Amino acid sequence: MKNPQGTSLYLIPCPLAEDTNDTVLSPSIKEAILELDVFFVENIRTARRFISSLRLGKVIDNLTFFELTKDTPEEETRKQLLHLQKDAGIISEAGCPGVADPGAVAVKIAHQLSIQVVPLVGPSSILLALMASGMSGQSFVFHGYLPIDKALRKKNIQQLERDAHAKLQTQIFMETPFRNNQLMDAVLETCQAETMLSVASNITAADEFMKTLPVKEWRKKKPDLHKKPTIFIIG
Repeated sequence: MKNPQGTSLYLIPCPLAEDTNDTVLSPSIKEAILELDVFFVENIRTARRFISSLRLGKVIDNLTFFELTKDTPEEETRKQLLHLQKDAGIISEAGCPGVADPGAVAVKIAHQLSIQVVPLVGPSSILLALMASGMSGQSFVFHGYLPIDKALRKKNIQQLERDAHAKLQTQIFMETPFRNNQLMDAVLETCQAETMLSVASNITAADEFMKTLPVKEWRKKKPDLHKKPTIFIIG
């Protein structure tokens, strides 16, 4: 089915850390938001706050926000996109829409409806962590969140380590910030001493932490990652 309106869907990255708008956002992001009045967002409250922080002179109460989370029925998003009368944007909670983000559902539907998809340049914690890790960017896999169950998590970590060594494939994963320290402990307890582990925490923030060391060195001094958005990489 083709959308008759000729509308476009802009993928709008937002900052990974507070007070970094001026350093991490390209001018094209502000230009797009200035022109848009309809947004698909993961969290309406934080999206409103983000747009307000740009000081573009937009009246927030005049904007239309459609909530788009992992629990949003796909058919609901389809109806909203099908009835678009003007261009719209997708705003993630942090980083780039569609990457480890429910916005991917709207992008998929937009293609089905012949709505033009326009990705804008912005910060991605996954790619920034990979860039800073010193590990292979030629072959890598992002696994998202590992299982919470300890036995399953250990099994997953062992498989990631095997793939990293056997395939020379960089393995990227993450955890809910308040469980970061437990995941770090699990990696250090499970992996071989010489396996390389990169940790990238609070990316782009003033207290950004990025370091790559063998597991045996991490065991000597572990960072406190509690409630700090973190990307883990095994290589």
